Amino acid sequence: MGAPALGETLVRAGFDAALFDMQHGAFDTPGAVLGITAVALAGKPALVRIPVGDFATASKLLDAGAAGIVAPMINSAGDARELVSFTKFPPLGSRSWGPNRAMTLSGLTPASYLAEAGSIQLTIAMIETREALDALDDILDVDGIDGVLVGPSDLSIALSRGAFVDAVSDAVMSALVIVADACRRRGKVAAAFCANGERAAAIGALGFQLCAAGTDELMLRAGAMAELATATQPLRSPDQQGGAHGH
Repeated sequence: MGAPALGETLVRAGFDAALFDMQHGAFDTPGAVLGITAVALAGKPALVRIPVGDFATASKLLDAGAAGIVAPMINSAGDARELVSFTKFPPLGSRSWGPNRAMTLSGLTPASYLAEAGSIQLTIAMIETREALDALDDILDVDGIDGVLVGPSDLSIALSRGAFVDAVSDAVMSALVIVADACRRRGKVAAAFCANGERAAAIGALGFQLCAAGTDELMLRAGAMAELATATQPLRSPDQQGGAHGH
């Protein structure tokens, strides 16, 4: 929804991390940077999903202290290597030096940050097309790719050749099993977007370590509907109330 404070609110409610969305969400770079700081003040990590192909912004967000970058539409090992070139320092990539805010938030010295940034700031490629699924092993084998995140809705569209969108289709479930196994064998992060907590639990049971349990808008709507339903329950009639008191 583009409100940095919502990320802080959710991690303080118990979530392990927040992800700010610059692809389909309302976040721009300044908003994502504010969100990173707000979540860091709550003692939690923040990831950012960048717009398609906007790898330069990935570097800027890592400088601002993002704990990870999620990059959409990574369809080949070549795409993955280009992403890594902007998110990892040499020798894996060619990220430019300028992590002033990241060092402040982490408390690391320049030397320590240079040595550790590649392992503490994740580079995650999205798997959301038929091409990406076919190239999954090659993408995961790129040095500097720390894991993949499945976009189930886009993947369902791709696998059905545009026939439908169904994030819980059998084809998507089969793909999730393949992704979990590929990541497990390489010791890399398997992540997925899930529309709600029930779906996140099911995906977690497959071996996914990072599962979104909805969005701020979905959670706000669900919470609002639950509270509204409670607030507007029909009151008992006077006869019922009287009966309850034995009159």
